[in-house]
Amino acid sequence: MNFTRHEVREAEFLLLYEKMFREESVSEIITVHETDYEYKCDEEIEATVNEVVEKTAELDAVISRFSTKRSIDRIPKVNLAILRLAIFEILYRADKVPQNAVVNEAVGLARTYALEPDVKFVNGVLGAFTRSLKENG
Repeated sequence: MNFTRHEVREAEFLLLYEKMFREESVSEIITVHETDYEYKCDEEIEATVNEVVEKTAELDAVISRFSTKRSIDRIPKVNLAILRLAIFEILYRADKVPQNAVVNEAVGLARTYALEPDVKFVNGVLGAFTRSLKENG
């Protein structure tokens, strides 16, 4: 299957978000979607979502460091899913996608799925994180 980069990121986000509410494996969630909703997913999407889930503690530590106004348990799950995916991509997929593209797409997801104050929050956390990476080389 050929997906656009936007379709891949949106599918990854939606699966991450749903995984926050379900105990099933990512593979089982995908199977339900493919069976019940004719939702299609490829191995890359599944692998990325599994990696993000495995690194949740590390990603949440980064989010906590740059979320100055909200503790991790007070961040809406939509925002958490967007931030986890974006920070994962910046840390582990920098060779595939430029930082500014990741931030722009994360903000776009927030515009689509979150409230207006959340868009600013996601942009602020990612902006502070990417600036720290530039400062620290």
